[in-house]
Amino acid sequence: MTNACGVDFGTSNSTVGWIRPGTTPGPRRAVQGAGALLSLEDGKATLPSVVFFNADDEEVRYGRAALADYLAGYEGRLMRSLKSLLGTSLMDGQTEVGGRALPFRLLLAQFIGEVKRRAEAQAGRGFEHAVFGRPVFFIDDNPLADKLAEDTLLDVARSVGFREVAFQYEPIAAAFDYESQIDREELVLIADIGGGTSDFSLVRLGPGRAGKLERRDDILATGGVHIGGTDFDKYLSLASVMPLLGYKTALRSGAEIPSSYYFNLATWHTINQAYTRKSIAQLDDLVRDAREPARLTRLQHLIDERAGHWLAMQVEGAKIALSHDPLVALELERLAPPETVFVERATFEAAIGTMLDAIDSTVLRLLSDAGIKPAEVDTVFFTGGSSGVGLLRERIGALAPSARKVEGDLFGSIGAGLALDALRKFG
Repeated sequence: MTNACGVDFGTSNSTVGWIRPGTTPGPRRAVQGAGALLSLEDGKATLPSVVFFNADDEEVRYGRAALADYLAGYEGRLMRSLKSLLGTSLMDGQTEVGGRALPFRLLLAQFIGEVKRRAEAQAGRGFEHAVFGRPVFFIDDNPLADKLAEDTLLDVARSVGFREVAFQYEPIAAAFDYESQIDREELVLIADIGGGTSDFSLVRLGPGRAGKLERRDDILATGGVHIGGTDFDKYLSLASVMPLLGYKTALRSGAEIPSSYYFNLATWHTINQAYTRKSIAQLDDLVRDAREPARLTRLQHLIDERAGHWLAMQVEGAKIALSHDPLVALELERLAPPETVFVERATFEAAIGTMLDAIDSTVLRLLSDAGIKPAEVDTVFFTGGSSGVGLLRERIGALAPSARKVEGDLFGSIGAGLALDALRKFG
């Protein structure tokens, strides 16, 4: 118990959970949520999964400090959504930082090593054992790539000093956190909508089951799909902002401007690909042949200013605001010329409609695999930052209409549940 923790390395945010000595997990005990999480930055449990290589100060920044340096205009390289690289061919590649090649594996190790150092400083002890959360599927419909993703994360975790590492599905970890809060048995659908994946588990939970080391019989089904909040950002950006930069416009030949520029800029972990010398040179040629060169010139300016992450942050902010506002004004002052874009919730919902259909299908398949009728589900437990999207919650909730709807700690339930699992596995 003294050196085992739970690590939620997330696409957007990361946390570390630890059950402190003398704490007894159980129903309605204060071990869930923030009570089990260590502070990783400025008294907050979450550390945004962001790295900024500050060229001016020749320092590496993490989390909110990284975002602050980037937005303040320091020269350097920002990297976000590192988890999305796992299981892809990009993982064995490298990126240019300060004129030298940096392997993505080393970048991942730098960030996870920093998470470990901060957690140990807060706990006042080292952590040799850890349970890492993982999505139900890192990669959809590709078992080999999925296994590669887990193996890569295992290698990285060991390289930064975790001697023993176990894995737990993220929605199962969230289930353990919810279980610590209830005093009767329930059949619970866990809906974990994160930055990169939407994961679901159907689990029997209750005080009488919480102490069991082996919970396999309590897990009726798990499922997931590689769709999450960063995908919502991407398609909102393509629908509302990228047309200002020439998306879907044409060359004089009638051919459409290649969409790769816009997809790279709208996708968190590929934004830096728009800044390569080859990409910039090809864009110069396209401007000369474009039917609407002013839009492409605006795109060039954005790339020259290395403002892709700034633009993605504005879109992400609009997505969050649209959860409670029907209309959001997007102030894009760094475009040339500056622009204000009004985004309607209906536009956002239309942009993500196909993805919501895929998420619905995943939940229905989960219930079918478990042989459970929707009316038998007692509770739907929502966690993950992207579960705040209103239409998404409505559609998932409608699949189990009679179930109680409960919102967990959107950013902390998984880390807290992983801490409980670490106690069971290594305590």
